[in-house]
Amino acid sequence: MPLNSIVKGRCFLSDYEIYVFLLCLIVFLLLTALSVVCLSIITKLTLRLINCGEEDQKILEEYKKSKTKKGENKVVKILDHVFSGLVCFALLAMLIGSMAIRCTESFKCDKIPNYRVVKTGSMAQTNEKNTYLTQNGIDNHLQIFDLIKTEKLPAEEDLKLYDIVVYEVDGMMIVHRIVEIEEPNEYHPDCRHFRLQGDAVEAADRFPVLYKQMRAIYSGTRIPFIGSFIMFMQSPAGWLCVLLVVAAMIASPILDKKLAAARAVRLDICLEQQRKEGAQTEEMPERVPVGGNR
Repeated sequence: MPLNSIVKGRCFLSDYEIYVFLLCLIVFLLLTALSVVCLSIITKLTLRLINCGEEDQKILEEYKKSKTKKGENKVVKILDHVFSGLVCFALLAMLIGSMAIRCTESFKCDKIPNYRVVKTGSMAQTNEKNTYLTQNGIDNHLQIFDLIKTEKLPAEEDLKLYDIVVYEVDGMMIVHRIVEIEEPNEYHPDCRHFRLQGDAVEAADRFPVLYKQMRAIYSGTRIPFIGSFIMFMQSPAGWLCVLLVVAAMIASPILDKKLAAARAVRLDICLEQQRKEGAQTEEMPERVPVGGNR
C-alpha cells in the first residue's frame, strides 16, 4: 500500500486535519518560545534578587519554618511529585486511548470490543413518523458525543430487526438501526439486504446495506458526553495541549531546583553572617558605667 494512502487513510489524518495540525504546531512552537523567554527573564530576575540579598529575610523565615515542619515538608514534596507524575500519566494515557479509539473505529470488530464516539444526532430521539419505535417500546437512543461499546457481529442470519449496527459507506462509519431485512431473492440470491435508519430521521438510508459493509453491533453500553472530550484529544489542538501541559510540568521542577540551589547558597551566607555577628557580640567587653566603682 502506498505511503500517502496510509497517511491519508481512515486511521490517520485527512488533508484538512494535516493543515490544522501544522497550524496548531506553529502556534504551539510560538507559545513555547514565548513561554521559554518569559520564564528565562523571570528566573534571571529572581536569581538577581536572591544574589543581591533582597530575599534574605524571606529565605531565613522559610528556613525557620522548615526546621519546625521538616517531616511535613518532605511529605508535601513527595505528594507534589506523585501528583505531577499522575497528571502526566493520566494525560498521556487519555491521549493514547483516544488515538486508539480513532484508529480502531473503522476496523471490523473481532474478539476484542471496540469503543466508538457517536458523532451525529441521527439516533438521539424518536421521530414521530417512525412508529415502529413506539410500537415496540424501543428507546435505546444514542446521543451525540456518547461513547458506545461495540462487539463482534453475529452471523448474517442472526442479525434481526431493530439491532443497532455500525456500517461503512464511502469511508464513513454510520451507526444506525436495522428497520427492514430483505431475504435473498431473484435480485440478490446470495445475500440479505438490510435497510438501516436513524431513529431521529424520517426516511431510511438511501441504499441497502450488505453484511460485508457492517463492522460491529452495538452492545447496549454507552457513556454519555465523554465523546466530546475524546474528540478533542483526537484533534491536533488536543495533542498539542497535552504536550504543552507535560512540558510545563517537566520544566517547572527544573526551574524550582535552580532557584532552590541559589536560595541554599544565599542561606549559607546569611547563617554565616549571623554566626559572625553573634561571635562579635560575645567578644565585646562589658562597658563600665561612667562614675562607677573600679
